[in-house]
Parts: sequence; structure tokens; C-alpha cells
Amino acid sequence: MIPPQLPSLTLSSRDLPVLSSHCAELQLAIPGDLPLAWKFEIPDAVTVPLAAPAVQVVGCVFPEGTEQLSPGESLAAAAKRPTLVQQTSAPVNVDFETCTRVRPPRDVVKLEDRLFYLLQPPLERVFANASMAFPFRPFPYQLDGIAFLYPRTEAVIADEMGLGKTMQAIVAMRLLAHQGHVRRMLLVCPKPLVTNWQREIAMWAPELPVTIVEGKQSRRQWLWKNVQTGVLLANYESLIRDREYAASAPTPFDLMIVDESQRIKNRLSTTNQAVCSIPRRRSWALTGTPIENSVEDLVGIFQFVSPGSLRPQMKVSSVRSVVKDYVVRRTKEKVLTDLPPKLFRDADLGLSPEQLQSYRLAEDEGIVRLSEMKRELTIHHVFELVLRLKQICNFDPATGVSAKADRLEADLEECAASGRKAIVFSQWVDSIERLRDRLPRFHPLEYHGKIPSKRRDGVLAEFRNNPERHVLLMSYGAGSVGLNLQFAGYVFLFDRWWNPAVEDQAINRAHRIGALGPVTVTRFLCVGTIEERINSILEKKRELFNSVFDPESPTSPPTKLGLSRDEIFGLFQLEFPA
Repeated sequence: MIPPQLPSLTLSSRDLPVLSSHCAELQLAIPGDLPLAWKFEIPDAVTVPLAAPAVQVVGCVFPEGTEQLSPGESLAAAAKRPTLVQQTSAPVNVDFETCTRVRPPRDVVKLEDRLFYLLQPPLERVFANASMAFPFRPFPYQLDGIAFLYPRTEAVIADEMGLGKTMQAIVAMRLLAHQGHVRRMLLVCPKPLVTNWQREIAMWAPELPVTIVEGKQSRRQWLWKNVQTGVLLANYESLIRDREYAASAPTPFDLMIVDESQRIKNRLSTTNQAVCSIPRRRSWALTGTPIENSVEDLVGIFQFVSPGSLRPQMKVSSVRSVVKDYVVRRTKEKVLTDLPPKLFRDADLGLSPEQLQSYRLAEDEGIVRLSEMKRELTIHHVFELVLRLKQICNFDPATGVSAKADRLEADLEECAASGRKAIVFSQWVDSIERLRDRLPRFHPLEYHGKIPSKRRDGVLAEFRNNPERHVLLMSYGAGSVGLNLQFAGYVFLFDRWWNPAVEDQAINRAHRIGALGPVTVTRFLCVGTIEERINSILEKKRELFNSVFDPESPTSPPTKLGLSRDEIFGLFQLEFPA
């Protein structure tokens, strides 16, 4: 065995004085057996042997699958953690060029954390476990969404309606639960969607227990305090009512998910304050319309997701830069090239003679009355006239005559003859009830605010399963969020909403994953009326949404997607009183 050679240090003559003066600092000793000539003449160079340095090696183990460690977790702690999933012994073939990797946040600084995310196995391998079975294989973009959510404590899934935000959130939550990262989860959603979330969790994460916050006050109080495992499912109304109990929970929730988070867009509202008061470690928001009216909507959502990241009155370019690492947004056109097309038909109609007479009378009298109010005029007065005129565009108040209803009836004849189903949207329950009375041969069903919540699931099941039920009459408010109606091939917008984002939500109830054929959307609009003027303004302001989430869009878009005060006054050539 050859003994290892000690390393040496070679110094020039000009370095020797420095060596002598700093030998203590360098922990070096100049040999005592130096030649006698050194006392009189400093040589050009000297070689000093150095002791072999001690090398310290630190090793980190990053197991795969359900035995992964979270950053900062010790091996000893992981050994004590219960394992929910048993790995299968069968090998899994993964294409590492196209596989889905975890997408860590940009603010990960520690090398240990970066390595943790870097060395995570592909999601395809994790999901290959027998006990991680799914009803069907997620689309690649859905795996990307799961990979986006998994490492983040603050995240927003803003996919277009129909792309499976619910499923992505559930699978990411399931993955975190299987790995022991989350144990106690809170999910807040609109009341009509509670049963839908319950069904989806049973489908995509059947092993996660779900507890719905409902019943008497004493029972709800007990649930907030004592449910320590699984998913606690609450609607917005119950959360506001139980705010004190929820905010004083004994331990923070490991994960809190807010569905249809546009509900908290107003940062000064009671709903926003109640949601933000809940103690939590992870904050995820789901919404198809993070901006409905202005960029301020996104500020309200981020007050829950990442408090302080966004501020009111920020420039669009600054907002875009901030939200880039928190928000993922995909549209059907970009990720589902094989989804059946969405076909638009604009039905531009003229008012019937009876409607036209009533419309002109109401408009003329209304404008005169508004002009006479002068300084007492408010936006509410103008808004009342707009609503009155829009309702006349639907039905004549005196005779019930309707050009729109006549056209709808003819279109539904074709729909029913082909065995297809149609959804008709209106913003007024009164218009829905009038249509119900005019369309008895199509056996219409109703879904709006007057239908009790307990009956709504039954209405949707009847519409889905009964071939004689061809038409569902639905209000925008009740049917614009969270419903899966992809079995309907026709959508009619009987009247137009104030905001195109809400119309898009309604349309995407039918045009979503699982649609078997093209979805035909018919938008009714009465020419020469207030409807045409409103539509003209809104079409010019559609760029706002893309300006925040599309990096190629202009940085100076309109500030609001809906109608501003001056634009509402301008519908009648009125000026806001100074």
C-alpha cells in the first residue's frame, strides 16, 4: 500500500515575510531545520508540507412516492409518520422528457428545499400506486395544475370554466394528505355547490373523510372546534354566521381552499373579512373569473391568498408581475384542442310593435324625468331606467308579447326534434316564469333563487335523465358557478348580463370536459335599444382580463370590464351632476 502524500504549499520569496507574520493565523509552523543560508539570504521559493484537510460529507436522502419528506422534516420524524399508501412493486415506465414535475415557487431560497422539489418523482410515478387510483386519467394540463398547487402555500387556479379546477385541487390535496403534509383541511364554497364538492371528493379522494358544517348552532360550534382530521366543508353563508367559532379554532387549518373566490373580490366586504380571519397554513383560491369588474377584484382575492402582495391602485403591469408566480390560468382553446367547438349565433331582433311602443314611451318619459332631477340625480335613478328598458326588451308589460320568446320557441322546436337539451339563461325570475308558461310542450324545468336548495340537485338530475325534459330555465345568479351540464348542446342567453365574464361562466356550464358534441350559443339582442348600446361598450372592454394574465397583451387596458358610472349616464347622453 502506497502511503498518501501530504499536500504541499509553494511560496515565492516575496511571500515568505507574509507567511512569517501570519503563520499563527494560517496555523502553519516554519520547519526548524532550515538551511543556514536562510539566515543570510532568503531563497526564491520554499515548500512547506501541509497536513491533510479533514473533509466533511453531508448526505441527504429523498425517498420517492409516499415516503417523501417535507423540507425540514427529519428522517426520525418521518419514520413515526403513518403511511397511508403502500407502494406497488411493479415497475413504472415514465417518459422523463414529457413527464410532469413539481413546479416550485420562485421564492424558494434554501438549497435543501430546492433539492427537495428537484428530486421529487414525476407525478405519473406517484399516481401509479394502486391505492391512488382515479376514475379516469387526468389530462396533461391538469397534472401541471396539480404540480403547481402541491408545493405552494399560496396559489390561485384561475382556469376557464370546465377545465377541472375542482379535480385539480382535490388531487393535490389528496397527495399532500397521503404524504402527511396536511391533516386538517377547510373548503369554503357557495351553498349550491356543497353537494357537488362532496361528490367530487368521493370520486377523486374517497379515503378523505368529509364533514359538512350544517345543522343547529350548537352542532356547528362543536364541528368547528373538534373536527381535527379530513375535510371540513362549509358554505360562505355558514362561515359568515360562524365566523367567531371558525376564527377561534384551536389549531390552524393545514390547508384552506376557497372555491368561486370571486365571492371575496370586495376586500371590505363581510365575506372577505370572514374568510381572511380563518387561521391557516396554506391558502388556495379557485375561480374562473378572478377579474369580473376591475383589477381591484384580484386585490380582494389576494388579501386571502397572499396578504400584502397586491395593493389598490397598482398598475396593471405591476399586478401582472406580482401574480405571475401565484396564478395559473389556462383556456380551453389552448389546452383542449380536441374539445368540441363552441359555436356562437347572435340573434339580432327587432322589437314587436307592442314592445316598441312601450319602450319608446318608457325611454322618453324616463329621460325627461332624469333630466328634471338635476343635482338630485344619482346612478340608482339611471340604473332603474336601464332595468326597465331591458325588461321591456324581454316582454311587453301590457300584453306579454315578446319577439325574443317567439324566436326562442322556434329554435327549441329544432332542439327538441333532434333529441337535444337546451339551457336558457335570464337575469330575471319573472322572465323565466313567463317563459315557463309559454313553453309547456317542452316540459321546462326551473333553476333559480326561488327554488329551494334541497330541490336543486333533483332538478338537475331530472333534466339530465328524463328525455322528455328538453329545456332548463336558469338564472345567471344560480347557474353561473360550479355546475356540470355538459350534456346540454344548446345555450340561449335570453337577455344579456352586465358583465361578459358572467356570461362566459354561464356558457361554460355546458361547454366543458365531457361535452359530446358542439355547443351552440345563441345570444339574443334587440337592435336599436339599450341592449345594443350596453353590448357595444362591453365588447370594447373585454381586453382587461387578458391584460393581467397574458404577457403579450397591452399594459394600458380599460380599467373596468363592467360599466362605469359615466358610461351608465352616457347611455342616455346624461352627465353626472357636479
